[in-house]
Amino acid sequence: MQTTHWKRTVSALAVLTAVGLALAACGGGDDAPTFKPLELNVAHINDHHSQLDAFAATELTLDGVATQVELGGFARQTALFKSLAGTKNLLKIHAGDANTGTLYYTFFKGKVDAQMMNTICFDAFTPGNHEFDDGDATLKGFLDELAQGTCKTSVISSNVRPATGTALAPTGGAPYLKPWVIKEVDGVKVGLIGITIAGKTTNSSRPLATTVFSDEVASAQKAIDELKAQGVRHIVAITHQGYDLDKAMAAKLTDVDVIIGGDSHSLLGDFKAVGVTSSSGPYPTVATNKNGDPVCIGQAWEYSKAMGLMNVQFNEAGAVKSCGGKATLVVGDQFKRKDATGAWQTVSGTVRTTLIANLAANQPLVKVVTPDATATATLKTYSDQVAAEKAKPIGTATQALCLVRTPGESTNRSAGTAGCETANTLAQGSDIAQVVAESFLSAAKRADFALQNAGGVRVPLAAKPLNMNDAFTVLPFTNVLVELELTGKEVVAALEDATANYLDLAQSNGSHPYAAGLRWDLDMSKAKGQRFTNVQVRNKTTGAWTAIDPAKTYVLVTNDFIASGKDGYTTLGTAFNAGRYVNTYLLYTQSFVDYVLAKGSIGRPARTDYSHQNVITATGVKLP
Repeated sequence: MQTTHWKRTVSALAVLTAVGLALAACGGGDDAPTFKPLELNVAHINDHHSQLDAFAATELTLDGVATQVELGGFARQTALFKSLAGTKNLLKIHAGDANTGTLYYTFFKGKVDAQMMNTICFDAFTPGNHEFDDGDATLKGFLDELAQGTCKTSVISSNVRPATGTALAPTGGAPYLKPWVIKEVDGVKVGLIGITIAGKTTNSSRPLATTVFSDEVASAQKAIDELKAQGVRHIVAITHQGYDLDKAMAAKLTDVDVIIGGDSHSLLGDFKAVGVTSSSGPYPTVATNKNGDPVCIGQAWEYSKAMGLMNVQFNEAGAVKSCGGKATLVVGDQFKRKDATGAWQTVSGTVRTTLIANLAANQPLVKVVTPDATATATLKTYSDQVAAEKAKPIGTATQALCLVRTPGESTNRSAGTAGCETANTLAQGSDIAQVVAESFLSAAKRADFALQNAGGVRVPLAAKPLNMNDAFTVLPFTNVLVELELTGKEVVAALEDATANYLDLAQSNGSHPYAAGLRWDLDMSKAKGQRFTNVQVRNKTTGAWTAIDPAKTYVLVTNDFIASGKDGYTTLGTAFNAGRYVNTYLLYTQSFVDYVLAKGSIGRPARTDYSHQNVITATGVKLP
């Protein structure tokens, strides 16, 4: 006889009576409970990173023709979410990293993001690692703003526990973070649990030392068990830990049905028909939980560019019967195409009308959306204040400077930027991280070489005139440059630390190193200590490259974040804590701005100056 944890304890007589009835009715079958079949629809975004304006001149392939569109824009997201108002059993979810990435955050520290999110009214929000970039107190301010008005978005994370008496857990007040929340959908209880990536947040952001980040899987299972004890059968996990960890987590948890994720900026679905070739997997991705039941996994790319809409059908056993849906790219209604001379020209008249009609009828992965008027007005209050600063010109990018974290990664983070179509497949890796490192080396006059972690550089740059906004979008944090005195042996150890952080320790691949004045061969299929070979230093006077001397002391300039040992750079942290550094107090964004201003124009460095010379991936593939 099978019993379940959803049933309340009954008297022994009632149990015996139920057993007898069950045996009489079904000839000895089990008494597994039945549930009301449920259809659940989940609309979701993640990782909008203060990217509230649309991305102009983004190239897609529409009706088989290269076409420039205006992609994303938070006011379009608002309009799209509002268009779903009549959708049956709809939940609206944000899977974290609302903050950090543009001047909207630099100047207003999440206030604008919260107000824009409240034009959608999310049912639940799980903080991501970047919500902690400026500490618990700044996150509190963002959440205070999110709590204004009538939306009352639930903020949930089951594995984050701030200390009592701190900003997020005020003495005598309600804690800002709850482990889970229960929503009633069509008369059925649905449990939403939150998960914030632990190691990455403590290593790569700035939470209080007293704020505890617990194991993600154990915390999720604890929350699920608590919900089950209250009679909740349907569980949606809202996670900010990355697509691969979501898939791995699904197999380790009992009773999880849906995982809506963020952090890895994963585009799920097949977008080749519209010219976007980088996809991390199908939408939805269907995994299997510890019970052997299906789990529906979704993620919706980044920067307000896309929205995911998942449909989940539950059977009478309370398990997932099926899941479907798609992620949709959100675009404006103005288009450009190349004329006979190769110049981009605005499409108008019948061509434009036909294009819009064809998208509506034949291309479900791209949706033309008019920005919501209320959201547009809300944003304008702040955009007018930053427009003058954003518009200040600083120079020109003569070539597209593509964004890559680890060479050979599956996701093309520069998708839509002309000239970056295959950037993630090349050994050289990130152009923009390379140029940023060169700007640091230029700013630090006594440094022999410069180091920058991949995750600290946020967006690619198209070939175009550059302004202050471009600089603060590429480098949005408040870091300063630090000069460390290190032996050659320590420098190589720091490089090994950076890749071991994600290859061995399953932390953020944002730690991946890029350097100016320093180059190497990298084999990610090897063990730690054997990955970096042929490490060379460029002479700042002659430009000649020579092998690094393990015993010689060099000066390395980098941002204060990794200099202090964050992102897994333990060797740098050891030197930093020993006082072997000089703080230049040069703001790293301003150093980049000064570099561009001095040069007038920037492009890709010579291939021989890239930090990555030869690269073999973790699976043993040699990259071109």
